[in-house]
Amino acid sequence: MVGFQDATWWSRVAPPTISAWAEEGQPPRLVAQAVPAGEPKALACYGVLFPEALQAAFARDTIWLRFVDGRPVSGITTAYLAWCAERLAIQGVRVWVLVWDNASWHISREVRGWLRAHNRSVKQSGQGVRILACPLPVKSPWLNPMEVYWRHGKRQTVEPDGMLTAEQLEARICAYYGCEQEEHLVIPQQVA
Repeated sequence: MVGFQDATWWSRVAPPTISAWAEEGQPPRLVAQAVPAGEPKALACYGVLFPEALQAAFARDTIWLRFVDGRPVSGITTAYLAWCAERLAIQGVRVWVLVWDNASWHISREVRGWLRAHNRSVKQSGQGVRILACPLPVKSPWLNPMEVYWRHGKRQTVEPDGMLTAEQLEARICAYYGCEQEEHLVIPQQVA
């Protein structure tokens, strides 16, 4: 199975680049918003895209999303990969070719070590999904088709004249992509 993975931020205040028709003399305008104190200005989200040619392997999902409390870091990346591997194993997938960029939380020592240990465990037990990570060239986001899905999703979920709560935005994003709302990934507590 080939999957294209990426992470993005869904801003609650910064409008995406969009175009729209308007009545003559009445240009469309997005109203500037301010986030109340204590609420997040943006939501971090991991996503993986499985291309159309491979959709037959799934009942309906082609994009899987997991939102993050905080920001993407190595510990959250490994939790996300484990979650994806579990779901793929249920589908009967044996090897996941994971195409992603060179974000620091993808190429960190922690993530590379986790991938080695995970693949070693799968090979020894004969159960699970091996993950073959294939990094994209540096500074080449256009090679990852997930980037296009992010752009379209941001245009479709924007609220032009009001601010969505973080929960409303998350629900709108999941509805747009046809994904279930999953529990947020959280940064693991550091043990001193």
